[in-house]
Amino acid sequence: MSRIGFKQIEVPAGVEIQIGADNVTLKGSKGALETPLFPGITVENVENFLKVKRDADSKDKKAKHGLVRALLANSVKGVSVGFQKVLLLQGVGYRAQKKGNDIQLSLGFSHEVLHKIPEGINVDIPEPTKIIVSGIDKQKVGELSAQIRKYRPPEPYKGKGVRYEDEHVRRKAGKSGSK
Repeated sequence: MSRIGFKQIEVPAGVEIQIGADNVTLKGSKGALETPLFPGITVENVENFLKVKRDADSKDKKAKHGLVRALLANSVKGVSVGFQKVLLLQGVGYRAQKKGNDIQLSLGFSHEVLHKIPEGINVDIPEPTKIIVSGIDKQKVGELSAQIRKYRPPEPYKGKGVRYEDEHVRRKAGKSGSK
């Protein structure tokens, strides 16, 4: 049984908390985020710690208890520190560049791939083969990174494709020419 919902969330200095009936609004140095609350789940602020409580022990309430706690922890980290994912492009001629509010990717197709950058997400391209996606919303940062990676996931024979910086791609042996 998971007990993640009972863990307290430490709120760093400089983060403002407003607890409403159906949501919690957090404001920090990086921006502001709103986390929804489900019926039967309450949040209270006790000495710079957030406590999430549930009113019943049903299976549904237990699941939502842990979910709300995890979403609040991500929001606290997002408004104070932020989230970042680094993507690496590996392959001959693979490169990326920023064109206004779009990312232009050359991934070995017969055409360039244009991908729109959503609101609230920052994309930096310090090198043509490195993309840094950052923002305060963990879900949006992960979603944009996954969408970019989906255009050309790393393949196991030569390792070409778009991969996360800390990702390890298991390589397969190619054909063996001898009998």
